[in-house]
Amino acid sequence: MVIDGHSLAFRAFYALPVDSFQTRDGQHTNAIHGFISMLLGLLKTEQPDYLAVAFDVSRFSFRTREYADYKGTRGDTPPEFLGQVPLLREALDAMRVRTLDKEDYEADDILATLARQGREAGMRVLVVSGDRDTIQLVNDDVTLLYPSVRGVSELTRYDVAKVKERYDIRPEQYPDIAALVGESSDNLPGIPKVGEKTAVKWLHQFGSLDEIIARREEIGGKVGESLRENYENALRNRRLNRLLDDVELPLGVEDLKVEPIDADAVREVFGRLEFRTLLTRVLALAGVAADDAATLAAAAVAEGGGTRPQPKQLLDEELRSWLQREGELHPEGLGLRVVPADEGRLVVGVAGSLEAVELTWQPGRADYAPLEQWLAGEEPKILHDAKAQLELLSRAGLSLGGVETDTLILAGLLRSANPHRSLDDLVAHYLEETIPRGDPNQLVPDEGSVLTAAGEAWYALRLATVMTERMDEPTRTVYETIERPVIPILAAMELAGVHVDHSILRELSAELGARAADLAEQCYAILGREVNLGSPKQLQEVLFEELGLPKTRAVKTGYSTDAAALADLKAQTEHPFLDLLLSHRDATKLKQIVDTVEKTIGPDGRVHTSYQQIGASTGRLSSLDPNLQNIPARTEEGRRIRQAFQVGEGYETLLTADYSQIEMRIMAHLSADPGLIEAFRAGEDLHSFVGARIFGVSPEHVTPIMRTKVKAMSYGLAYGLSAFGLSRQLGIDRAEAQQLMSDYFLRFGGVRDYLRGVVEQAKLDRYTETVYGRRRHFPELASPNRQLRDNAERAALNAPIQGTAADLMKLAMIAVDRELRAAGLSSRMLLQVHDELVFEVAPGEFDALAEIVVREMSGVAELAVPLEVHIGRGPDWDSAAH
Repeated sequence: MVIDGHSLAFRAFYALPVDSFQTRDGQHTNAIHGFISMLLGLLKTEQPDYLAVAFDVSRFSFRTREYADYKGTRGDTPPEFLGQVPLLREALDAMRVRTLDKEDYEADDILATLARQGREAGMRVLVVSGDRDTIQLVNDDVTLLYPSVRGVSELTRYDVAKVKERYDIRPEQYPDIAALVGESSDNLPGIPKVGEKTAVKWLHQFGSLDEIIARREEIGGKVGESLRENYENALRNRRLNRLLDDVELPLGVEDLKVEPIDADAVREVFGRLEFRTLLTRVLALAGVAADDAATLAAAAVAEGGGTRPQPKQLLDEELRSWLQREGELHPEGLGLRVVPADEGRLVVGVAGSLEAVELTWQPGRADYAPLEQWLAGEEPKILHDAKAQLELLSRAGLSLGGVETDTLILAGLLRSANPHRSLDDLVAHYLEETIPRGDPNQLVPDEGSVLTAAGEAWYALRLATVMTERMDEPTRTVYETIERPVIPILAAMELAGVHVDHSILRELSAELGARAADLAEQCYAILGREVNLGSPKQLQEVLFEELGLPKTRAVKTGYSTDAAALADLKAQTEHPFLDLLLSHRDATKLKQIVDTVEKTIGPDGRVHTSYQQIGASTGRLSSLDPNLQNIPARTEEGRRIRQAFQVGEGYETLLTADYSQIEMRIMAHLSADPGLIEAFRAGEDLHSFVGARIFGVSPEHVTPIMRTKVKAMSYGLAYGLSAFGLSRQLGIDRAEAQQLMSDYFLRFGGVRDYLRGVVEQAKLDRYTETVYGRRRHFPELASPNRQLRDNAERAALNAPIQGTAADLMKLAMIAVDRELRAAGLSSRMLLQVHDELVFEVAPGEFDALAEIVVREMSGVAELAVPLEVHIGRGPDWDSAAH
């Protein structure tokens, strides 16, 4: 087996995320990891007797001497790839895999030479390459393994029959096709107007490229004319794409015999590369004695254990014995999956690398005691979406302890932008496999095709091994100190829910419905007909054709009719229809919020929202079914919605706790601006203090208008607000907005320097980081698309601030929960909305709870400025506001 080193390393580089493979000293390793992982799979599957990996020395060879533009369109090597090939060769050397290169030649020429030598020695030869030129090497004794579009994990096997099926030619004819058509990847232009079908037709007709060119006068039409004018391109391409099979090499085939690895060298090299899982895989595949049974088990997990284990049915002492034995093999945890069954029963699957157990739990049976004890114990467990399964167990009266790894949460940390959420997607991305789900329409499924709970537990176990290896130390710390501890707290909040009064919401819904209907009638009266006020297409006709209003910004479907565009249009024209339309939208949107909340009130009279830990790339929690974060806090209708959220039976009151100006305080800390720090330490009103500095007046002379301008700018700067955006938001001209920003930065230079530095550092790192190490990746910062790049820069400005605020809130929840339990209080945390927590207070516990909440929330971090917490009390969410 001969492998094209650079070709496969580049494929691995682009198949695996760069930022997920990096050593503590900053060395990227994704190409090395992907290559060795692929090699291990090949060694296990193909079991070659002789093995070599060929590398290019440089981009320059005898081909570039003949044609200087050969491969000239290839861009610069990504900086993250630089340095990985020497380390890869070092790792291969430790594994006793021979590597070869040759000055003035390409790796393909080495492959061709070794393929010929192997064939002449009577061997079957496997060529592994992502370069299509190697198709010409295929014959009865030589097979090409070519990576698919999915990457190095899936290889297409090209033998003579496969080449015939794909291209309808013999393998040795492939270079003739490539010469005629051209190779864009090698910057070899072919014959204009000649595609693959035409080239294959000519080869069938004339037999070879030489014969096609010799008889070019016989070919008519535009393509014939193009061939006659450009045939020298094809001749040049054929000279360059012919692989040389007589390169003088320092090693012959007999020197490439597979030998035992150098285990000590492998441990040393893989240790420097921080490849824990790959190390166990290499040792296991080589048959080297591992340090302990757990290491062998880890290797089996990474390899997939050969096949998915069929679950056993064990109970009582047999189950206890199995759990103990598997726990010893897997000290880092067993996979666990819990799914609901009928009549209050649960299907519980537990998986190690080679064995699995599955049973249907039902209450009241003594033979399930070992499982119940293991679930409640601190033995480490690995799950996907632990929160949902924790709630299932809790509803059944069971406890779950020892949650070690939640692959859903790891997914959000490793890939903050658009993380994969389903187990199937994670398996496809990280294991590069497809979970067998079976055909739902098949009456009698094939044996093993339907994935059981134990099967899902097995996949979660394998995922955890791969995903934890990709975590850098800051990300690991965020997971262990913030995300993992908050899982059971969120589960308890979802289970508790919050009491909501049906009657208040029904009354408000009816009022909003009537208001929306009245506003719609007023809109129709202006137009003289009815239209669908929720249809962008119909609104475009009304606004820009019937009413002749100025065009808003262009969108794919015409011109924008979103809220921002209509607000601008209203300010510009003051047309009465726009006032009515925007008011109608507000009423309709509020009614939708009210109706959604009302529909989700459960039989217990409570709403049980669902918190998403990976709901936002900054780390903030999001709320679903219903979304409680979109309820307006400062409008009359929003306050009435909140009045429906009330204290439940058996509790005395609600307590709300809110961080005051948390993001501005974090801005002061991160920017180290003396002015902002002074304002917060002095306990003054921030916006009056800042306004006094900017407008040159004393704080008591800062007018409400001045304060509004300063507040809009202070928060806007943290979100990348431009002078144009500020002018539009405040209704002032752009010159005044620009002057306002200039005056701000003149007096608060630390903020200016910090904001500039955040973006510049993000451009270098391609990510931002919170105070606690949470990273948000911004690949778009390197995009050639200016709009994407600008959007990424604006998002990068705020990510450390908003992300740190999210981290602080989660840490505060963890601290408060810990102290509540330590104090033996019966009060409970119900809601987390933005920077606010809502508690249900047990009788007589308000003072004790308030003391704990203020102490833990304000003392959760030591910043350059104090964290201020406001407390409120009342029978409902609105009256408890402060």
